[in-house]
Amino acid sequence: MNEKEQIEVARDNLSRILGFFPRVDTLLSVILAVNLGLIAVLASNAPAVKSLDGNAFFALVFLLVSACSFHHLYKCAFPRLDGGHTSLIYFREIARKTEIKYKEEFREITEERYLDDLIEQVWRNSKILTEKFDHIRLAFVFMLISLIPWLPALMIFISKNTDKFLAK
Repeated sequence: MNEKEQIEVARDNLSRILGFFPRVDTLLSVILAVNLGLIAVLASNAPAVKSLDGNAFFALVFLLVSACSFHHLYKCAFPRLDGGHTSLIYFREIARKTEIKYKEEFREITEERYLDDLIEQVWRNSKILTEKFDHIRLAFVFMLISLIPWLPALMIFISKNTDKFLAK
């Protein structure tokens, strides 16, 4: 494969990899919404703090597991973006240069250097995407685990509220 063909293949690979980022970010939004919904439902059914006793255990476990899910959502939303220090493709490195400096360097780039830069971007974005997928998977797992204590906590909270209303 000659250098022009390699550049074309590397561009296709980079485009394919970049196409996965919106999918992960969509999942992130869904998991964030579900987590917040679970918290909202539990909070809206929570009895007064002074009436909480040992029955708050399930709610605390739920909040702890949810915090783990939120942590991984955060790590997914803001992955490490190190690397690409001499890149003429990587947005962070482009932004560090002045407009004139970037234009000069880009005009002087050789096909070989451009190909190397593309290949490095394919590799680096693959690493970032892998990190995002790993964190979104863990956020999803923690969200599912949080349902285990959420349901009894909700049932206890509802029963406490029902008892309060029935006593009136």
